[in-house]
Amino acid sequence: MARFTLPRDLYHGKGSLEELKNLKGKKAMICVGGGSMKRFGFLDRAKGYLEEAGMSVEIFEGIEPDPSVETVMKGAEAMAKFGPDWIVAIGGGSPIDAAKAMWIKYEYPDCTFEDMCKVFGIPELRRKAHFCAVSSTSGTATEVTAFSIITDYEKGTKYPIADFEITPDVAIVDPELAETMPKKLVAHTGMDAMTHAIEAYVPTANCDFTDSLAIHAIEMIQKDLVPSYNEDMAARHRMHNAQCLAGMAFSNALLGIVHSMAHKTGAVFADYGAHIIHGAANAMYLPKVIAYNAKDETAKKRYGVIADYMHLGGSNDDEKVKLLIETLRKMNDDLNIPHCIGKYGKDSYPTEQGFVPEEVFLERLPGIAERAIGDACTGSNPRQPSQEEMEKLLKCCYYDTEVDF
Repeated sequence: MARFTLPRDLYHGKGSLEELKNLKGKKAMICVGGGSMKRFGFLDRAKGYLEEAGMSVEIFEGIEPDPSVETVMKGAEAMAKFGPDWIVAIGGGSPIDAAKAMWIKYEYPDCTFEDMCKVFGIPELRRKAHFCAVSSTSGTATEVTAFSIITDYEKGTKYPIADFEITPDVAIVDPELAETMPKKLVAHTGMDAMTHAIEAYVPTANCDFTDSLAIHAIEMIQKDLVPSYNEDMAARHRMHNAQCLAGMAFSNALLGIVHSMAHKTGAVFADYGAHIIHGAANAMYLPKVIAYNAKDETAKKRYGVIADYMHLGGSNDDEKVKLLIETLRKMNDDLNIPHCIGKYGKDSYPTEQGFVPEEVFLERLPGIAERAIGDACTGSNPRQPSQEEMEKLLKCCYYDTEVDF
């Protein structure tokens, strides 16, 4: 038996933010990030709609990119003092992910962060509050997923929280919010969405219900991501839907080692002056992981199906996999994303010498590989890498070398 879970209600299309005024409750806490939602007026609109619904509203703001365990605990403490029966997270993946973790701690004050990270081990929620997620970026799809990514900066690693309990009750996918994204964010979130869709099509937990969502998302992203990056707002609206479809797929089919590797490399080099932004990490690693996974015959056939839906050509699956990898690398070029860690600059753009020195990468490689193997996303990957294979794969992602194992 398998399970397929989505939010009970999903409101989409321009103007759907207004649906907030139809929520039923007494108190709402809005969780928001660094300022763009306030700057463009969406925070005030959300607050106004909730007050129109008859609720008193408190705002928890300042949630950082790659939200920390400390931020989660502060937010849960604020919720405990205010006592909301609705948690409304608005913005990109960071505030929504943080709010999901705050929600767990709010409902279960004795729950530790380590408890939260036990895969599908969250106790029953909704005893104190329901959850509404409003997405402003077109990539993470956390507004419809059973996942949250929180960073432990002391350990320099990101941890996925995975449980159907944290799937939002209500998702609002209003493309007007996505119009405000800067180009770099369009690129990174868009390739995050493409990775979600491709990884959701090949994992061991895929099924008929997820395959159709993943494939359609791939088709839409192939068509609309680069135009969205180049300021085509009609394409950007479609991308906001496409990333949500990809999220519906991976929340139920799960993911693979592209995400395992991205989770464990994102913050581990922070002491050298930068993070590897999640979407850019996925974009760099995805072609390498496809080459690795394609050594599995079932995975290779499914990559071939993806290539067929993308109309890439190829007379056999080996040719189709090669064309798929080339197409994804071309998308990275069009979006100004580097091909490897070694050329990943502090500003996330391609550079001759990246911010991660070779000797530092090699020194930390065994620990990164070990943590990536232990990541929650690894179990559903088509191939289960050994420590040696994961280290070799990560080296390919550092040097941009061919995967031949």
